Amino acid sequence: QVQLVESGGGLVQAGGSLRLSCAASGRTFSPYTLGWFRQAPGKEREFVATITWISFTTWYADSVKGRFTISRDNAKNTVYLRMNSLKPEDTAIYYCAADANNRGSRRDYDYGYWGQGTQVIVSS
Repeated sequence: QVQLVESGGGLVQAGGSLRLSCAASGRTFSPYTLGWFRQAPGKEREFVATITWISFTTWYADSVKGRFTISRDNAKNTVYLRMNSLKPEDTAIYYCAADANNRGSRRDYDYGYWGQGTQVIVSS
């Protein structure tokens, strides 16, 4: 089992920045991909970014490419999402997720572990 706890959400003006963190605990000795997904009100959950274990390979949704940066510190079992140039359409609950098969997937159903989410609100 892997437990994930997100933090760092909040209210920010358009053009501002936030950094989300997600701390993993439990069965963290296995290689696993960590990803960020988000869900806006009335919309389906969507992929944001993901990063694999040893190679630190990253993938981003087109909507955030160039503005968001995902990184991880394996020693701290923590993944980060740096969000710059935020837009009102980035408003959502952001979820951290872990895939114990380390697939670097964009598909939410490939992730077996999820955090509770952290709210991000971007005002115009």
